[in-house]
Amino acid sequence: MTITLFGISNCDTIKKAKKHLENNNLEFNFHDYRKQGLDAELLTKLENIFGWEAMLNKRGTTFRQLSDEQKQNINKESALAIMLESPAIIKRPILLSDNHSLIGYKAAEYDALSA
Repeated sequence: MTITLFGISNCDTIKKAKKHLENNNLEFNFHDYRKQGLDAELLTKLENIFGWEAMLNKRGTTFRQLSDEQKQNINKESALAIMLESPAIIKRPILLSDNHSLIGYKAAEYDALSA
């Protein structure tokens, strides 16, 4: 099984997800948006799986720094543009494997990967 974890390496939730995978002896590739980048093709692929609303992290600093006008008028087009410009606004982690697509970290969901 091929597992790819997407996110930002200094994120605490990413660290929990990585530790969970490692503790369960699940090999994975980590794609750091800051180091490896995020292009429109990958963003479109992720949006097709999860939908932009699920991907938009409204609790993070990046979202809070948007203007009130940006927050009130956010739609698919503007959200994707912001995600491309500031990938830190994407909810983390995103995990893709051969038969799982997960967004966010919940231990029970990650336990199912090794079942």
